[in-house]
Amino acid sequence: MQVRAGVETDLAALTDLYNHYIRETPVTFDTEPFSPERRRPWLLSHPQDGPHRLLVAQDPGGALLGYATSSAFRPKAAYATSVETTVYCAPQAAGRGVGTLLYSALFEALAGEDVHRAYAGIAQPNEASVRLHARFGFRHIGTYTEVGRKFGRYWDVAWYQKDLA
Repeated sequence: MQVRAGVETDLAALTDLYNHYIRETPVTFDTEPFSPERRRPWLLSHPQDGPHRLLVAQDPGGALLGYATSSAFRPKAAYATSVETTVYCAPQAAGRGVGTLLYSALFEALAGEDVHRAYAGIAQPNEASVRLHARFGFRHIGTYTEVGRKFGRYWDVAWYQKDLA
């Protein structure tokens, strides 16, 4: 597997991967699939340097196996040293270490940035994501109960924090 910065030519595959999670799971609270054109601003908000990154993992044949991001936590200036992180793995790549590889690369890239904390919101239940975040030193800091409604039911989101400074 190779991990590298996500680029414009990845947009269709990134959109397809994310749309799988929109259609099939409560992992994201987006409810309508994206077109690549609608997803482009998201891709462009993750340059190849700085605190807001998009990293992709691909197999030797070039197929997208997953991606990880660090994004703005909140839009106000005082939050600039906080990021929200996430990982999405292609369904066929689950359990193959893709998430671990992506988060390792992401946190290595963030080590030189002015970032103090990383946060992750995990829709519950999602034991695989909870284990991944614990492996990287995230600790549970609270849960929003029944904060999102998707597929005709309410879902909780557990919030996790990792110290980076």
